[in-house]
Amino acid sequence: MPQWQGGNNPNYSFGAELLAWLAPDNDQPLIEVPVQAYDGTPLENENGLNGRKQLLEQLEAAQHIINAHKPDRIVMFGGDCLVEQAPFAYLNERYGGELGLIWIDAHADLVRNVGYDNAHSLPLGNLLGEGDEEFAKHVKIPLKPENVFIAGLAAPTESETEVIQRLDIRTAGTKELTNSTESIKKWIKESGIKHLAIHLDLDVLDPKAFRSLLFANPEVPYNLFPEGTMQMPQLLHLIKELSEETDVVGLGITEHLPWDSIHLKNLLGEIPILNN
Repeated sequence: MPQWQGGNNPNYSFGAELLAWLAPDNDQPLIEVPVQAYDGTPLENENGLNGRKQLLEQLEAAQHIINAHKPDRIVMFGGDCLVEQAPFAYLNERYGGELGLIWIDAHADLVRNVGYDNAHSLPLGNLLGEGDEEFAKHVKIPLKPENVFIAGLAAPTESETEVIQRLDIRTAGTKELTNSTESIKKWIKESGIKHLAIHLDLDVLDPKAFRSLLFANPEVPYNLFPEGTMQMPQLLHLIKELSEETDVVGLGITEHLPWDSIHLKNLLGEIPILNN
């Protein structure tokens, strides 16, 4: 789902396409959710969110495709983080409202932060029945807060901390998880999680080690929110451990911004002989 409007950044579309191309081949169908391409027109801010209309239409398109296929498992390549609302809401219904969700992300994605009007900061909130009311209405069965774990969380905002504490959502930072993943294993056991979805926002990674991230844009440094610090071997170890502990039925990989490829693509697009 090459959705870009949730982050108000057209580069997310190419990041999603490249991610799908890089993924291992298998015998499962690869289906693209239709997304309105960027045509140079700035997104309209509608009731506090940029591109609200397009995002709701694309959410409904994803829901329609998923309901037509009724899969037992879904892998979603994004795009901005909001692409995961439709598949994870569906999987929670599919598994009787008992889906476990681990949110591997430097950011909680629970609430709209003051002065930041991009919807990719809301998917986890929407899935919990919080977030944005209009988007949350599309979640028939909200996830149980006790079935959610946020891993790799950097520095949550005051409003995010309020929600985390009020709903008693378990969290662990990258440093804690470097020493041990016992808190996650304990959560899986205590919550009785038999089916798990994994959200992976690539910006949980250290931008000095992995450069294809919003925070690693060589032309426009991004410093609105704290960057991730996780290393790739640690991330892989965590996902493998989760896969051994319980049945992983969903995976979303989001926020891929391969700057070198993006800049090379733009360069190639300007070379006359390639465009005759």
